[in-house]
Amino acid sequence: MKKTLQLLAGFWSVLWGVANAETGSGTGVGWGALNLPAGVTPDSHDIHDLHMTILWICVGIGILVYGILVYSLIHHRKSKGVVPATFHENTKLEIVWTIIPFLILIAMAIPATKVMIKVYDTSASDMTIKVTGYQWKWRYTYLDEGIDFFSSLDAKSNEARQLGSKIDPATVEHYLLNVDKPLVIPANKKIRILLTAADVLHAWWVPEFGWKKDAIPGFITDGWIKVEKPGIYRGQCAELCGRDHGFMPIVVVVKTEDEYKQWVAAEKAKQEVGKVDASKPLTLDELTAKGKEVYASNCAACHGAEGDGVPGVFPAIKGSKVALGPLADHLKLVLHGKAAMPAFKDQLNDVEIAAVVTYQRNGFGNKKGDSIQPADIQAYK
Repeated sequence: MKKTLQLLAGFWSVLWGVANAETGSGTGVGWGALNLPAGVTPDSHDIHDLHMTILWICVGIGILVYGILVYSLIHHRKSKGVVPATFHENTKLEIVWTIIPFLILIAMAIPATKVMIKVYDTSASDMTIKVTGYQWKWRYTYLDEGIDFFSSLDAKSNEARQLGSKIDPATVEHYLLNVDKPLVIPANKKIRILLTAADVLHAWWVPEFGWKKDAIPGFITDGWIKVEKPGIYRGQCAELCGRDHGFMPIVVVVKTEDEYKQWVAAEKAKQEVGKVDASKPLTLDELTAKGKEVYASNCAACHGAEGDGVPGVFPAIKGSKVALGPLADHLKLVLHGKAAMPAFKDQLNDVEIAAVVTYQRNGFGNKKGDSIQPADIQAYK
């Protein structure tokens, strides 16, 4: 009895804690946090409505079954002198309690099937975005706009998560749920999402959108979203995709149609300005400056901001045999990867690869003096 009371007290304390918990803005979460969130898309609304319908059916069945059970225990107990019945079966009763659950299941299956068909219907979409999972970042390709970029964990979260950083994660806003470059979409538009992966299994999941799908290497799956309310929505990779799985967030910024058009124009202009002529030789200073930027976005997560690595897990760049060894071996490793080291030949362009390799061979106290040109990279691919 004592253990039962302790269990009930613990359960109640959990419920009370959820009901009175506070979000980062200081507002209470409330009892609604115990239920499936309603979401912000038509899919999520339909799923939530279906969930509530099935929940109340189950609640009704539970009340009926346990009501009969409790009534039977109270009114047919031995202390009242009740004698147990001697019959063993009742064919009519068995037929009734078989048919009724069957009809209930059919009643549940019809709306569930309608919702499932709607969730999988990606036709008549207004635009298409290809989402590719990498260890440990997302690549967004706007097939209708010609925009293509990678989205990685933001610098502040990445710095705070490092061993020995001495940064309190609580001081970092949206810790591990922020990115350097979010996916941007227009409100009130049906957007088809094509999902795949470049290396291992990933899963694209934004809870408020109402669905999650695996990103599978060599396959393309699809889904759709239509967000009615502009805002910022956050999610994560929901597949155990490797050691840094927990550092692969998703941020979707939903803008009004006019704001989205402005963003598209600005993004295209930015990508045009950022283009570098791969046939033009770059100075060592230019390569090093560009390489430092590329390293911070793509290499620092594993090898450390100062190139010290993670002892026993990821090797250091500072003084490493690779950075100070033959250039061909260094480029081969960066381009094609090895073990936990991902291949960057499809993630970075020739300018970025030349720059980051140059930076690694001349930064962190390494003094090779190499100046790798973008035009040289094709020979190693």
